[in-house]
Order: sequence, then structure tokens, then C-alpha cells
Amino acid sequence: MITSKIIANGILKAILFLVLVAISLYFLFQIQSVLIYLVVSLILTLIGNPILDFLKTRLKFKHIIATITTLFIFILFIAVFVMMFIPLISSQGQNLSLLKSSEIDKNITELVNQTTSFLESYHIDTKQIITETGQSSSINFNFIPNFLNTILETISSFGIGLASVLFITFFFLKDGLKFLEGAKKLIPDSQEDKILNSVHKINHLLSRYFIGLLLQLFIVFLLYLIVLFIFGIPNPFIIAFLCAVLNIVPYIGPIIASILAAILTMLNNLGSDFQSEILPTTIYVLIGFWIVQIIDNNFSQPLIFSKSVSSHPLEIFLIILIAGFLSGILGMVIAVPLYTILKVIGKEFFPENKVIQLLTKNI
Repeated sequence: MITSKIIANGILKAILFLVLVAISLYFLFQIQSVLIYLVVSLILTLIGNPILDFLKTRLKFKHIIATITTLFIFILFIAVFVMMFIPLISSQGQNLSLLKSSEIDKNITELVNQTTSFLESYHIDTKQIITETGQSSSINFNFIPNFLNTILETISSFGIGLASVLFITFFFLKDGLKFLEGAKKLIPDSQEDKILNSVHKINHLLSRYFIGLLLQLFIVFLLYLIVLFIFGIPNPFIIAFLCAVLNIVPYIGPIIASILAAILTMLNNLGSDFQSEILPTTIYVLIGFWIVQIIDNNFSQPLIFSKSVSSHPLEIFLIILIAGFLSGILGMVIAVPLYTILKVIGKEFFPENKVIQLLTKNI
């Protein structure tokens, strides 16, 4: 029989549970920087594990020496990146007129006027088109400098959490096996082999994935840079860098990168004749970027991603597409790592399922 005391206790437990959940979420929100450090350190650990294994197995380094060497390689790579690219990107960023919000309206207005004059020379009434489509003639382009400044500020503050990330990464690399041994005590004996096998395979596949991702972004950066140099676009390093970063978002990122490159190309050439210089140069840059994206989408990206996570290129494409519909841009970014984790878990815990056998035959 349900009494008022039982109901009251149930309500009290539910309230306490909700309060604990709220406190936990608030706590996680307050330490979000620490969580970001942990995630970045975990990714660096996954990238560093193949290096660590190579040093231990091929060069016969002791574990602690191999760990220190791996961390030193990371530090050396970061130092080279900072010395070579950050001053260059910062100086070009400061020279880029888009970064000054006070000048954005003036530059965009001038560009719009030139575009309107060009279209009207071919008897295209832009005002009528804008009126018929119901679009305002005044568009707020402040998102452009805000976006660029956000990325550059992130780069500038890169050193703030670097020491923490490297410190955490060192212990992840050094004591990874100890953490695993400690976790064994919490794992039920009946599931221990399956869980440990899953962790090992996930670690291996994600290590390959993140290394492949870095390689892909570097290739795209170099190709973008070549295109910008060929057509003499000012500030080529920062434009190539920003567009390569956008490539992290599959399929949508390259489209946004093309639009951004076109806008920056036109604004960097303000003062030139629109019809004979600005428009042709912008078209050439767009064609160059599209060729890069064709190469990336059809060759480097499918090859690198499919090989790194042992999945068919069509499978990768469909997973990213579904994730985009379900969770937007964030879903597209995490789709491949999450799908890889789910595949490994499915193979270990449901090996008799025919669908899972088909999807995991290469793992």
C-alpha cells in the first residue's frame, strides 16, 4: 500500500537527485577549462602513442626515456610552429583591414557599390532583386571580423594552457598502463577481456585518425597557400590557415572556406577595377580552392580517414551526413571518432550480430 510517507520520500529523493545533477552540471561548467585541457591532452596522447611505441620497440628506449622524448617532439613541433607561423599570422592579421570593425562597413559598402555598378552595366537591377526577395539592403558583416579575431585571440592565448596540457599529456603517456591497471579493479571480471580489448583497439584506431587529420589539414593548408601565392593575394598565410582550420568541419567547412576566401580576396583588392581585376582574381581563387577541395574530398580525405579508422569512404560520408542532420556542425566534427568507438564496442560485445560483422570486418 502506497502511503503518504512513501510518496513524500519518493519526492524528496527525486528533488535531491535533481539538485545533485544541477550541482554536478554547474561544477562541470565551472571547470570547463580543465575539461578542455584533459580532452586536448587525451588527443595528444593518442597522437603520441605510436611515437612512444616506435621508440620503445624499434629504438629500444626505456619507457620513461621514450615518454620524455615523445613530449620533447611535441614541444619542438609547437615551438617551430610558433616561431614560423604565429608571428607571420599575427602580423598579417593586423594588416588585414577586416580585423578592424570600424572599417568593415566602409569596405563592404565600397565593394557592394562596385558589384552593383558591374551588374547594372549588364542591365541587372539589384535593388529590385533585393526588394522582391525581401532581403534588407543593409547586411551586418561584423561576423567576419568577429570570426577572424576569435581565431587569432585563441592563437594568441595558446600559451596560457600549454603548460597544463603538456604536464597532463606527460602522465597520460607515462602512466597510461598504470591507469589501465587501476581501472581493471573496477571492471567486472566477466567483462574484463572485452573492455580491455575495446580500449586497446579504440586507442589504436583513434591514434591513426588524429594523425591522419593533422596530415590532411597540413596538405590542405599547403594547397590553399599555393593557390593564393599563384594569384598574388595579400596575406596568404592567414587566409590559408583560417580556411584550413575550417576544413575540420567535413564538407560544410570547405564551402565556408571558399566564401571566406572570396570575400577576403575582394576586400584585399579594393581600389582596383572591379571588372578587370577584382572579379577575375576572385573567380580564379575560387576555382583554385574548388580544385583543392576536389582533391581533398575525393583523394586525400577519403584515403586518410578510411585507412586510419578501417572504414569504407562511403561509410564515412554517410556517417558524417547523418551526424550533421542530427547534431549540426558539432555532430559532423565528432562523427568519425564516435562512430569508430561504437564499432569497436559492437565488435567486442555483439560479435554474432550480422550487421556488426559486416561493418567491423576490417577491424
